[in-house]
Amino acid sequence: MATTGGQDHAAHPASAARPNILVVKLGAFGNVVLSLAAFAAIRRHHPHARITVLTTPPYADWLRTFPYFDDVLVDRRPAWLDFPGLALLRRRLTERHFTRVYDLQTSTRSSRYFHLFPPKRRPDWSGIAFGCSLPDRNPKRNRLHDVDRQQEQLRQAGLTVFPPADLSWCRGDIGRFDLPRDIALLVPGSSPNRLAKRWPIDRFAALAAAIAGRGVTPVVLGTAQEQALAAEIPNAIDLTGQTSFGDLCDLARAARFAVGNDTGPMHLIATAGCPAITLFSADSDPALCAPRGPWTRVLRRPVLTDLPIEEVLATLPEHVSA
Repeated sequence: MATTGGQDHAAHPASAARPNILVVKLGAFGNVVLSLAAFAAIRRHHPHARITVLTTPPYADWLRTFPYFDDVLVDRRPAWLDFPGLALLRRRLTERHFTRVYDLQTSTRSSRYFHLFPPKRRPDWSGIAFGCSLPDRNPKRNRLHDVDRQQEQLRQAGLTVFPPADLSWCRGDIGRFDLPRDIALLVPGSSPNRLAKRWPIDRFAALAAAIAGRGVTPVVLGTAQEQALAAEIPNAIDLTGQTSFGDLCDLARAARFAVGNDTGPMHLIATAGCPAITLFSADSDPALCAPRGPWTRVLRRPVLTDLPIEEVLATLPEHVSA
């Protein structure tokens, strides 16, 4: 389904012939990827509906390419005392006459959006907002993996079919990088506010050297702000700051395997089908948010400086571990 939306498009009144559905997913990168199966389930349950997704600026253009949505609304996350900003958001939500909302963010912020709708005109709402018509009543929801929690929430809202996450439609152009045939992906960064999620960069450098010694070329991925990390991995090709979401998917399909910290690109890489080893510290819980994909492994230490390179090498897929 082609996406045509933007935050400034005109309202689209609901009709009996075509229900008007809103999906709320504000971020972050990894959480968007972990919602792919939920997006597919909602589209399958509402094949003829007009489905809009509410998201934040970093993901709006990418979500416009998703086959599940007809439109995209951009939430600029106004402060609660930004009354003009909240009024604008309220108008953009209410003028579209949504008949049902799936709040897949289920945060304090997104739950408050339920109350932006007039009490007598509130749509059916799947989530955890107080007073919503389709609440997630599972008392264990906060102990479930993100994918499983969303599926349980949707099941309570009446959905019964849950397709697997699919990224076959997400394509880029990695031919411009002129990469060698045998590559491995390294993701040494993370949120700059959560440095405890990073395996030491000298370990990544040693891993890159070991991989290169086996005839596989390491490729470093990350944001432009992480170029300094890539510079400390001398045996690798540096693509930090140069890849789109589609490029990441194509690199994942081309690579022998990937090793990285618990950060958004590892979710996309794993879901796209690349064998993925994700490194976790005590800063996040893989039981709740580990990447999902055909071949995934998690290595965890409370402090990642305690994770030896030998354990990472021993965990590589068999075809490259000798």
